[in-house]
Amino acid sequence: MRPSRPHAPLEKLVIATGNAGKLREFQALLEGLPFAPVSQTAIGVSAVEETGTTFLANALLKARHAAAAAGAAAIADDSGLEVDALGGAPGVYSARYAGPAADDAANNAKLLRALSGIPSGADRRARYRCVLVYVDGPDDPSPLEADGTWEGVIVDAPRGTGGFGYDPYFWLPELGMTAAELDPAEKNRLSHRGLAMRALRARLAARP
Repeated sequence: MRPSRPHAPLEKLVIATGNAGKLREFQALLEGLPFAPVSQTAIGVSAVEETGTTFLANALLKARHAAAAAGAAAIADDSGLEVDALGGAPGVYSARYAGPAADDAANNAKLLRALSGIPSGADRRARYRCVLVYVDGPDDPSPLEADGTWEGVIVDAPRGTGGFGYDPYFWLPELGMTAAELDPAEKNRLSHRGLAMRALRARLAARP
């Protein structure tokens, strides 16, 4: 019998988020890749101020900050909700739409106030957008990037208890349910973050 080959050590990968919902999605989507993922919160890395004006700029800020603090590769996303009737808002400010310390309930309440008087239908079209960035260190000159979008409509009444953020109000007409009513595996298959992650997985697998 031939001796088995030793497995290559897994590469430490810091997930640059303190959002528990995002962390769960990242862990599921990274499954099977040669990484040992750990959240930045678990290793004492604080969040960086998101001063970018685009999803890509903020994702790069977060990834480089986590990589520098942990001395390891890092992956970060910046994602948010774009509502056509609001000119693309809340956009990059989605997580802090109602203020710096806002929670999901406050952000959703502000969104519904902003859309009050606008009937359901085409005027409430919206999309989740995600930009993912992987860096192999803080000074990586060629970060890997990927993005994904997920189209839906904003409704007035929440449905479902899964997901996080704006999911209970993000209606998927083709499925007849909100993002919060999907099981986690189905959400990962369809979502903006799932699409971006699969694109990034392909880029990671193609690394020399």
